[in-house]
Amino acid sequence: MRIIPVLDLKGGVVVRAAGGRRDEYRPIVTPLSATPEPVAVATGLRTLHPFSTFYIADLDAIEGRDPNRAALARLRAMKDPPELWVDAGLADEATLEAALAASGICPVLGSESQNDDLLLRRFCRHPNLILSLDFFAEGFHGPQTILEDPTLWPGRVIVMTLAKVGAGGGPDFDRMREVKVRAGDRTIIAAGGVRDAADLHQLKSLGVGAALVATALHDKTLTAERLVSFSG
Repeated sequence: MRIIPVLDLKGGVVVRAAGGRRDEYRPIVTPLSATPEPVAVATGLRTLHPFSTFYIADLDAIEGRDPNRAALARLRAMKDPPELWVDAGLADEATLEAALAASGICPVLGSESQNDDLLLRRFCRHPNLILSLDFFAEGFHGPQTILEDPTLWPGRVIVMTLAKVGAGGGPDFDRMREVKVRAGDRTIIAAGGVRDAADLHQLKSLGVGAALVATALHDKTLTAERLVSFSG
């Protein structure tokens, strides 16, 4: 079970996510960093565990504003540069191709950003591509064919339950179980609601291969001691 810390970027800083209500996200206040500057937060997270990968949600890009390119560049220039899984609202072929060719980047194709399944059909076999199945409080966001046809799924699939993010209610175990059954040998990554090591062990028992985590790290319900038994 891999633990992948999350950095939600908005306006050049890390914000604390809560329930998918992005207009309410504010710059993060965390004991791990004196500021919400992305490298400072990432460095603080690495005081808990030597994480080799970070998940980046570029909320500005996802919502159609200018991407946080400068923040991403600083993260890529860190000491022991992490691999970055980046959801930047990718929705066109040229931008996705450029992201797939970039060193140290694994682009995340978010279902909420897709108008159809054409990009996924073309690139689903690329080893660097990650699909995010995006679920909001009202249900799945994206073309239904992406959700309903697992043959379109790449080797890694995030099950993103936005209503669970930062809510303290635990992951959506039933949804994880259902997607894992359909996914075959693909790696399923849980996103949203992880509270502690008990949640991680339950996800692992379902065959989930990794979890995206933020709140539990900043609130220290997942401590350095607990993280030793997981990889990052």
